[in-house]
Amino acid sequence: MTAGETVRGGLELTRPVNSVAAGVLTFIGAFVAGGIGDAPLMVAAAVGATVFATAAGMAINDYFDREIDRINQPDRAIPRGAVSPQGALAFSAVLFALATALAVLLPRFAIAIAVVNLLALVAYTKLFKGLPGVGNAVVAYLGGSTFLFGAAAVGGNLETAFVLFLLAALSTLTREIVKDVEDLEGDREEGLNTLPIAIGERRALLVGTGLLVVAVLASPVPFVLGDFGVAYLGVVVPANLLMLYAAYEGFEDPTASQEHLKYGMFLAAMSFIVGRLALEIEGLMAMLGLISV
Repeated sequence: MTAGETVRGGLELTRPVNSVAAGVLTFIGAFVAGGIGDAPLMVAAAVGATVFATAAGMAINDYFDREIDRINQPDRAIPRGAVSPQGALAFSAVLFALATALAVLLPRFAIAIAVVNLLALVAYTKLFKGLPGVGNAVVAYLGGSTFLFGAAAVGGNLETAFVLFLLAALSTLTREIVKDVEDLEGDREEGLNTLPIAIGERRALLVGTGLLVVAVLASPVPFVLGDFGVAYLGVVVPANLLMLYAAYEGFEDPTASQEHLKYGMFLAAMSFIVGRLALEIEGLMAMLGLISV
């Protein structure tokens, strides 16, 4: 195995697209909380910590899944021999160390989130992945917590960021459940015990729909509290309607449902960006004397 193939294998272990995407979500959390301009170094540290921690989690999960991957994913870096199991473990440790070095620069609440997330990433495959619904919940929490982590890093508006975290985590959990329904037959053949297998497809979908309804009911909170204006509602309401339709669609077509949920989740995240941008524009116009506040 050449050095170039080893480097390529190490990069594959990190799932670079997913890791960078997690960093972007942290940046959005900081932006929504209003701390981009006030604490740029904290934003950079939080984004870097998220990217390294996500990459480390991906690598260590491939280490734990190496025997299963020899059968199901033989082209992955460890099964095909591009990276040894020991090399993957050492690489993951280095990435975790880099994430920790950046995280300790942040405020206490952000450090607390980072500690919980790092433990969850390490324990996911061994402790949580095989438990019905629990593995899904861990994945959903980790995805949603990136927004909260970004907000905590800059000490910004945590109320708004918490709503974004809740909306992201619960909608992700709904999508994870729908995906498990979509993969039911294959998971059954693999001997996995997912939520739809444990309690039945319809009950699992009802659980997912109920969780999504909670998220939708919480979504107007930033408007009610006066943190965001009508521009936010103009985007989050269509996002909510799309996600609720997608949850309903899951009872008939799980494949289309989880795709539409993904689009709704993206639109919901955009609603917070739009809400924050509207505030920034309003503040600029007030500063220029174009409007009164």
